Amino acid sequence: MAPPPIKINKSATAQSLSSSTTTTATDARLLVRETLRISANLASAPPLPSPTTASNSAAHQQLPTAAVVVPPVFPDRMRMGLVEDEFVQSSLRLICCEEIDGRRWKYVAENDGSGRFKKNSIRAVCLHTPQAPVEELVSFIRSYVVPEGFPDSVTPSYVPYMTFRALKHFFGGAMGVFTTKTLLNAVGVAHKQAIPGAVAINWILKDGAGRVGKMLFARQGKKFDYDLKQLRFTGDLLMELGAGVELATAAFPHLFLPMACAANVAKNVAAVTSTSTRTPIYKAFAKGENIGDVTAKGECVSNIADLLGTGLSIWLTRRNPSLVTTFSLLSCGYLLSSYQEVRSVVLHTLNRARFSVAVESFLKTGRVPSLQEGNAREKIFSPPGVKEGPIVLGPRFKDAFQDPSSYLAIEPFFENERYLVTYNPSKDKVYALLKDQAKADDILKAAFHAHVLLHSVHSAQDSRRSSSQKVQDQDKTLSYILSNADLGDRIAESCKMVSTLYSPFKSKAAEQGWRMSDLLLNPGRARLVTTG
Repeated sequence: MAPPPIKINKSATAQSLSSSTTTTATDARLLVRETLRISANLASAPPLPSPTTASNSAAHQQLPTAAVVVPPVFPDRMRMGLVEDEFVQSSLRLICCEEIDGRRWKYVAENDGSGRFKKNSIRAVCLHTPQAPVEELVSFIRSYVVPEGFPDSVTPSYVPYMTFRALKHFFGGAMGVFTTKTLLNAVGVAHKQAIPGAVAINWILKDGAGRVGKMLFARQGKKFDYDLKQLRFTGDLLMELGAGVELATAAFPHLFLPMACAANVAKNVAAVTSTSTRTPIYKAFAKGENIGDVTAKGECVSNIADLLGTGLSIWLTRRNPSLVTTFSLLSCGYLLSSYQEVRSVVLHTLNRARFSVAVESFLKTGRVPSLQEGNAREKIFSPPGVKEGPIVLGPRFKDAFQDPSSYLAIEPFFENERYLVTYNPSKDKVYALLKDQAKADDILKAAFHAHVLLHSVHSAQDSRRSSSQKVQDQDKTLSYILSNADLGDRIAESCKMVSTLYSPFKSKAAEQGWRMSDLLLNPGRARLVTTG
């Protein structure tokens, strides 16, 4: 017969379990009696008890609310320590508790009666019931697709980035099946009379041309640091262009080799861009030293999405869909996903585009935009043929000045500076020339000064246009005034503004979490050498 249930005082039980070194003889006896009660209850319980069944024993019904309720124990857990036969007549002591991935374990040991523990008597008791199959599946998938410690181990922008990245690779994997099928058909049609060796040589030449293009484009490596987002999206555009050229080989099979080579060059250049920008992007998501984990899980998600897209495309090809229509839809999905993928990246560094956003916002509102706002306002794509921005940092002297008198007029304003800024009305550009002693902070200050001067000039232009009825004539007069009389006043005013605003700008930018570097502004290599 099972002994009657014991009512255990909560405070006494907690004290005996938390301080094993000060347990009294009474507490030890309570632990032994509790072990006997648990063993008896487990022996009389059904193999797979259900908490909702009506077959609970009378002993369980008589348990007060303060009693210890033991969770169901399954046969595979009977050998975990607490209910083994040799412990029925023994004294058990709590050693410690531990937690592993949210699961708690309790370690107990057997006392030999003389106050010492028996050797090899430590047993582990799991305090959690086994997970449901669905929960185990979800936990298994999470271990492959999200970094350890997610979501606390990554920044909030990680989720939207990986979502759009997965969509992009899904559409890319689907397009790959169509383009590969088209290439194989084209090389077969173009070389019906050729031996298999000739076909293989054409395929190898195609791949070789792509590798050469990859090597040549690698010299642009510095741009991957300061124009990361722009180059990433441009690379995806090249990838799409290469896929389109590959698809066109179906219509011109006799031009397979030149078209396939051109397409492979574009796709390999895109691959270089993707590989070179991957690490800085993942670094922006990582919190702490977990860049490797973030990168591995991100690539796993990409591969899974690529395989799913490939499977969908294989299923579609069996139904002979319209090649142009299907490819167009997949291309639109690929480019939209790529654009949103790049837009969702939140970088902490100020490159030239984000620096312009920050300075313009500071001059207009007196505040520096946050990381999210500054990245959201950054321009990602510029159509082909669009010239560089209105500010040129580190130009050559001949590009900034056409008249020696204009240089001599503004040079005294920058005697104590390691740079010089000027405005060219005919080009509507501000040039920031760097002296040979210029350091990192001087380059940043020169860039800030250039934005201040451009802001001052444009403000003057807007005020003059608003007060004039003849806009075109006023523009011509304004250029003349700025180039001869008013330019010196504008530069003098900008110097005063920079002396009072540059330090507050740096402080507010640091408060928002921005990191500034002269290298990210991509200054030109020309330097003014002081003489005398």
